[in-house]
Amino acid sequence: MKKRLLISIVGLAVLATVAFTVWVSIKKGFSTREAPSLPEVAVARRFRQWAMPASATNLKNPVPATPEMLQHGLEHWADHCATCHGNDGSGKTTIGMNLYPKAPDMRGQDTQSLSDGELYYIIRNGVRMTGMPAWGNPEDGEHDHETWMLVLFIRHLPQLTAEELQTMTKLNPKSPSEMEEERREEEFLSGIESADHKASH
Repeated sequence: MKKRLLISIVGLAVLATVAFTVWVSIKKGFSTREAPSLPEVAVARRFRQWAMPASATNLKNPVPATPEMLQHGLEHWADHCATCHGNDGSGKTTIGMNLYPKAPDMRGQDTQSLSDGELYYIIRNGVRMTGMPAWGNPEDGEHDHETWMLVLFIRHLPQLTAEELQTMTKLNPKSPSEMEEERREEEFLSGIESADHKASH
């Protein structure tokens, strides 16, 4: 009898919490600028766990942890992942901080505690209702070595050096205006006047 009463009380408390959260959300509106509530975070993590097949947890990274493989992972991260996650994995980027939920700090325990197979599965298949898309060619299955190199690099994120960060900055995608600005800076530094500047005289 006491056990049944306790279960009923816990169930009512959960329902009340959910109802209150929904009511507050409806009253305030939904904005991606806000941090997810604790219930949202708990539910999202549970869904992420359920979304991954049990077999993914046990997958082992076939890519050897060599400097060469790590460099490949670094280059791929800088070119494909840093826009949202940042070169350092902090998620402190314009896009990453305005996603809902926000891009996670890939150096933190929540990410680093995932198995290699779980990281691989998330990169390959994405996470629904977040900004994380599915990458890679589905036909590659568990043999997508590019993604495995990324997994290797994610493990390295907490130990990134200043030199590696500097290298990555040069590899980040650039907009046409940024490329034009770099071109003009190079011309200025090398003493070459642009055609536009010459034409104006």
